[in-house]
Amino acid sequence: MEFGIALPTAADSWKVVKRAEELGFHHAWFYDTQMLCADCFVAMGAAAVHTSRIRLGTGVLIPSNRIAPVAANSFASLNRLAPGRIDFGVGTGFTGRRTMGLGAIKLSEMAEYIRVVMALLRGETTEFAVEGHRQKIAFLNPELDLINLQDPVGLHVSAYGPRARRLTAQLGAGWLNFVGEVAGGIAAMQAMQASWAEAGRAAGDLTAVAFALGCVLEPGEPVDSDRAVAQAGPRATVLLHRAADEALSGLPNSSAIPASVAEAVAGYVALARNFEPADARYLENHRGHLMAVKPAERPFVTPALIQETTFTGTEADLAERIAALRDAGYTQFTIQLIPGQEQAIEDWGRLKAKF
Repeated sequence: MEFGIALPTAADSWKVVKRAEELGFHHAWFYDTQMLCADCFVAMGAAAVHTSRIRLGTGVLIPSNRIAPVAANSFASLNRLAPGRIDFGVGTGFTGRRTMGLGAIKLSEMAEYIRVVMALLRGETTEFAVEGHRQKIAFLNPELDLINLQDPVGLHVSAYGPRARRLTAQLGAGWLNFVGEVAGGIAAMQAMQASWAEAGRAAGDLTAVAFALGCVLEPGEPVDSDRAVAQAGPRATVLLHRAADEALSGLPNSSAIPASVAEAVAGYVALARNFEPADARYLENHRGHLMAVKPAERPFVTPALIQETTFTGTEADLAERIAALRDAGYTQFTIQLIPGQEQAIEDWGRLKAKF
């Protein structure tokens, strides 16, 4: 099983990516969350010139952040710096759009975006809808070697619903999935495998990446220690943020709320109703999303919430859980590192060595 890291992008993310390469991690995935993080393509460019083996991918690019020809040009440029090591991970948008009070884009819009980007990266002339017209576009000077269209760029799709899984299978793309607990991760894997089979694709061709946050606990360390909350808490609070979005803005919450954390979630939603400014409560709700636990939300990050949503446990426990995902069909386990907690890569490097 491969291991990867995911990063809330910093301009100098190359430093931790270089260490990930030294430890044998296969992938570094960069978040495209413009109101929270640095620009993913700037960071990937720096990582490309400081590494030689690790694959670099957007995890995931949000189509509404830039037009398709610009995205294709960025990938082709990165491919010039790191030939054959670049991956185009894409989704309809959650974090990067919720920080602006917006829901996901339409699946059909993402599918069209993927079509244009991949056609351009294959060196084709294709049509692109812009300003109410459909224009023929193509890279005009690939022979000058300013970009690289020769080495393939991998395609990976973040897919949670049945329609998105079907699209992933139709495209033959890699599948990206955030996993909080093993049973839910396996159920999602089985649904993806069914979509893959329905599309007539061979089971062994499915690349499936499980994204997670968590903490490798020391013997006797509680699941809600300060260190565990710092490393795993930002994933636990996603459930709080989703519930608040639904209650305050009517945006859909695709995450079920287990009974064990219902009280904590309700308490956070009550708090969020008083966030300011009143006409943009989503700003405070998503501040620090997947990056830090804010002081006001710390009381709601209970041991149960951490256990329900993250991979937090001893090395032996986590090895067993990751092995269960592997046996279910996941081909890569990717752990997100928290800003200021990058040293956790050493813990996950030891765990990776068990596989």
